[in-house]
Amino acid sequence: MTAFRFIHAADLHLDTPFTGMSGLPDRLRRHLQESTFAALGDLVDLAVSESADFLVISGDVYDASDSSLRAQLRLKAAWDKLAQHGIPVYVIHGNHDPLSSSRLRLSYPPNVTVFGGSRPESVTAVRRSDGVPVAVVSGISYPTASVTENTSLLFRRDPDSPLYHIAILHGNVDGQEGHDPYSPCSLRDLQNSGYDYWALGHIHKRQILSQSPWVVYSGNLQGRSLKETGPKGCYLVDVSENGEALLSFRELDHVRWTEMDIPIEDLATEEAWKERVEEKLEEVRDLSTGKTGILRFTFTGRGPLHPILQNGREVSELLMELQRRETARMENDPSLPLHAAVWPAGFKVKTGMDINRAQLAQEDSFLGELLRLGDRAASVPDLREDLVLSALSPLMEQRYLRGMMKSMDSAEMLDLLQRAQELASSLLSEEGPGGGNGT
Repeated sequence: MTAFRFIHAADLHLDTPFTGMSGLPDRLRRHLQESTFAALGDLVDLAVSESADFLVISGDVYDASDSSLRAQLRLKAAWDKLAQHGIPVYVIHGNHDPLSSSRLRLSYPPNVTVFGGSRPESVTAVRRSDGVPVAVVSGISYPTASVTENTSLLFRRDPDSPLYHIAILHGNVDGQEGHDPYSPCSLRDLQNSGYDYWALGHIHKRQILSQSPWVVYSGNLQGRSLKETGPKGCYLVDVSENGEALLSFRELDHVRWTEMDIPIEDLATEEAWKERVEEKLEEVRDLSTGKTGILRFTFTGRGPLHPILQNGREVSELLMELQRRETARMENDPSLPLHAAVWPAGFKVKTGMDINRAQLAQEDSFLGELLRLGDRAASVPDLREDLVLSALSPLMEQRYLRGMMKSMDSAEMLDLLQRAQELASSLLSEEGPGGGNGT
């Protein structure tokens, strides 16, 4: 086998509109809307600088099936630059940008191979330096936005080929929660396929599910919301002469989404709370490593500040003040680099009254039984779902709310359950919702 190098990327989601963000300064909003294109540019530059023999792109190149002409032109420019350096690109389309999309069809340079949607297709990839064949690359695109068949079972390794085999698939392995069950398959399906490397897309969280063979989600290039926190990018894969692969993750995101918890146990006053928030925000700024930060704080734990935070007014006012300051920093100094910006996107309150919850849960009382039931539901998903959906059933008549409830995942149900427990503790404990030491 001949040694070679390739890049595995997925879920570019070009032209993501970021419509859910409100209150952003114009300069920051433009930067955010440009971030998916900037990440693509860095992907191309990485391929050139690292002398990659080829790239594989595992679906959802565009964010929407009716992608803008701007997005298509930017992608074509990226592929043209790779063509100038003789770097092939092997692409599949996913549920966001299926082959049936109505977008304008721009011609790609000859270095780009887009796999069809009827069955897996295969091409032979060569090493750029000498043209020696190094790998068989196979892939299948989504013909339509919804593919519920286990398309991984359609892949067939060539038993007579000594080359490294790479499969490109956009799908959900083992039914990962919170993601559409498109092209569903099991890890065992992939491990038994005979392929050496499964280049996966669809799940935006970077994951290595197996190393023998390699089954890898590279994650998306650029985080798009507070559900997609942490570094984002691609994998640079070096395959040695003995067929062993070495993976190196490379960051490509320009905007870094961050969730940070702030416990309130040791915060006795509103002033101490405000100072802690400001301190943590500056910590994130100092650790930004050249990325624009978008940050959300979650207040956790039990303490005397719980009634104040639960009220929400002070929380909202502090958030608006922090956003005003960040806006002023950018407007007062247009030359300030945006990677020095940290935008406070919101606060979440998951605090509780300053009570002995463990003691209450042992009491022979209505509240004690309620807390014990909540604790059981937290560890038993089916019970949790029954409780939440039963409590929300009166809202099912509202079409919008019905859609929201049907899309709730287990973590969101757990969050609702915990909030309900805290509210019940406040209302039913001796001191009531305004007290700090009810028992």
